[in-house]
Amino acid sequence: MRDELFWAATPPAGPGAPLPDPRDLAEQAVAKMGLRAPEIGIVPEPGEGNVGVVGMPTWMWVEDADSRTLGPITRQASASGHTVTANAKVSKLQWEMGEGTTVTCTGPGTAYADSYGKQDSPDCGHRYNEQGEYTVTVNATWTITWSGLGQSGRIPMTLERSTTITMGEVQVLN
Repeated sequence: MRDELFWAATPPAGPGAPLPDPRDLAEQAVAKMGLRAPEIGIVPEPGEGNVGVVGMPTWMWVEDADSRTLGPITRQASASGHTVTANAKVSKLQWEMGEGTTVTCTGPGTAYADSYGKQDSPDCGHRYNEQGEYTVTVNATWTITWSGLGQSGRIPMTLERSTTITMGEVQVLN
């Protein structure tokens, strides 16, 4: 048998182009979401001259609650005619209070208003027992699921942001 070379207008039948990696497409879809750590809303407010009182309620909340800080959000990524869909939402917010306590909140919290006075936050609060300066960190744990090309999976993600508050004591003299 003799090998012959010839020219053809169309390529010969054979294996098609390789399929894109669905995990890579999922990561591209997540990148399109623009997820970010939530802005911290907290009373007492951070900043020079702002001091909370030991034993009084501290309220925490997500200042910029939207789909990019809490979800839900969905995005897709495609390659070679194949698409992967990713869905993301925050499953919990953990607040590290700076003195060893962690407060877990399932929602964005309630923004404090002066009319609440010295009430505890209905859904995301804490009380400090000692004066000092505390670094408060919120950790937003995302649940991200994806599916496409006959596969599915999860992508773990935690985003965090910190601020510093000051707690002082009140002395009363009779």
